[in-house]
Amino acid sequence: MLRIGAWRVDSALDEISRDGQTVKLEPKLMRLLVCLAEHAGQVVSVDQLLNEVWKDVIVTSDSVYHAVAALRRLLGDDAKEPVYIANVLRRGYRLIAPVAPVDALPVAHPNQPAAAEQTPRETEAAARPAAAATGLLFGRSAIVLLVASALFLAYLVVDRFWLSEPVTAGHSVTAALTTVSDKSIAVLPFVNMSDDKNNEYFSDGLSEELIDLLTKVPDLHVAAHTSSFYFKGKQTTIADIAKALGVTHVLEGSVRKSGNHLRIAAQLVRADNGYHLWSETYDRQLDDIFKVQDEIAVAVVKALKISLMGRSLPASTGTQNIEAYNLFLQARSMWRHANERADYERVAECLRSAVDADPQFANAWALLSRALIAEAVAVRPPDQKLIEEARRIAKHALQLNSTLPYPHLAYAAILWGIDFDVRDAEAQIQQALELDPNSPEALHWSLRLPMYRGHFDTALEFAQKSIAIDPVVPSEYLFLGTIYYFAGRYPEALAAIRKMPDLDPGTHSVYHENAAFFLLAKGDPAAALTEIDSDKDVRDNSSILVLAYDALGRKAEADAALANMEKHHAANKAYEIGLVYANRGELDRAFVWFDRAYRQRDTQLFNLKVSPRTKNLRSDPRFNALLGKLDLLD
Repeated sequence: MLRIGAWRVDSALDEISRDGQTVKLEPKLMRLLVCLAEHAGQVVSVDQLLNEVWKDVIVTSDSVYHAVAALRRLLGDDAKEPVYIANVLRRGYRLIAPVAPVDALPVAHPNQPAAAEQTPRETEAAARPAAAATGLLFGRSAIVLLVASALFLAYLVVDRFWLSEPVTAGHSVTAALTTVSDKSIAVLPFVNMSDDKNNEYFSDGLSEELIDLLTKVPDLHVAAHTSSFYFKGKQTTIADIAKALGVTHVLEGSVRKSGNHLRIAAQLVRADNGYHLWSETYDRQLDDIFKVQDEIAVAVVKALKISLMGRSLPASTGTQNIEAYNLFLQARSMWRHANERADYERVAECLRSAVDADPQFANAWALLSRALIAEAVAVRPPDQKLIEEARRIAKHALQLNSTLPYPHLAYAAILWGIDFDVRDAEAQIQQALELDPNSPEALHWSLRLPMYRGHFDTALEFAQKSIAIDPVVPSEYLFLGTIYYFAGRYPEALAAIRKMPDLDPGTHSVYHENAAFFLLAKGDPAAALTEIDSDKDVRDNSSILVLAYDALGRKAEADAALANMEKHHAANKAYEIGLVYANRGELDRAFVWFDRAYRQRDTQLFNLKVSPRTKNLRSDPRFNALLGKLDLLD
């Protein structure tokens, strides 16, 4: 028996009581309270709580955050003005209420201040002897019994209070974009619990495969991979994640991989109340990974009461070869972080090994095609030998399995970005979208053609759907802002892209460059120049500086900036240089640069029809001829 603040604590019955009111605690919540009481007045780290309260149970730090939230609610505590459990920034939690044997501290009377209302100095003084008392009251055997009685629990109750907590600016801007459906889910990155930290690609890969499987379930809204992985490594509550992603449920878990043995723990939580709909632990061999993925996906679908109408979930990766699968996951993990030619070479090498292990692995062939294209265009001029190999491989992937969306998208990337064959690329994208209506990449491609042709309402429909499943990815708001910009809706364009640096500070330069374009089109060149001056990379490498100087009548500076563009960026920014000449009314020069951009396969050329900067060209017959070559004529 203990008294913590105004509460009497009976750990044997998992009960706390005061003023004639008795509250039953979950065993894990009681163990958490006991652990904090054992260290009363001291800071207890999240790792220490995980080790002491969740010993031998594979869970994440979220378990601690949610448990503390639930415990605070039951104690009547306030996270902002705590009298029981205080946050210690980046260190953990501290029990600040006085702790003593049950009869050592008087119960507060109505006319006396409660023990929990003592000043912080008084509280700390009371806590020091209390900590020693609790060490005597709770022996090691009692602790073991408390832990053992609750091992089957992986997560605890999350109160609705957490949904009212403020979230970061990047999260809050997306919460109202979509109505939250009860049939909605986010799959968070599974935690790598393996001794070998290099196995993280495997736990990430399992999460991605589950996302791919669940995306194919009719009537189920699934947050895209990029948004789910946005929160990886961030100390964010489940409730805040669900709110930001516009989902009701969250699937999370952990993977421990040792040799050929796997231990996978998974749990499905309803975010608004923390209720566990389903949880399971799988101890299997590595060869059973495909079966485990299917079992988890089916269990989730059943828990959400979604009917498959007699259908089974299709295999996601397209292989049953564990060696090929493992190599594919490694390659895909590297692909996500690749940005240099050497990175793409390593991805391609890994994928060649994957298709050697399973020559029928269509998705591996498709990703290999993408890696080769990225490797080819990383040099100037592009490596034509690699491009032709990538084309052959993309066609081969389609021949192997045309029922998977990714081979269609890999081939579309070549048709559009290399061949400028918009018509055939559009057909491939449409097939990918029919196979997976929630594919973020297919949606991205699908909004582009109507945008380039000036069909802005259609483009906006695709953009809003894409944001609904990928709400915390900066590029989504760049697409949205660009559509508004081309449609002449400049305030909305600016509002859309302002979300980008909130979500990812790494998009700073992209934001400033596009904000400058939008402000210039809005008729505010001075504000545009302010945006340019705030980022040296934009100032030195973008045509927007020339356009801003032109608009401000600073011709000498504009000419100098244009000369710098022609000297340093003729090989990769021919379209932008042509845009400057078009804006100046120098049409012959503009078309010379646009023809060069066409030969360079500069995909910015597809903006030609809708850019506000090409109005001077539209009565010139060469303009329609170029639109015809780009297949942008209605």
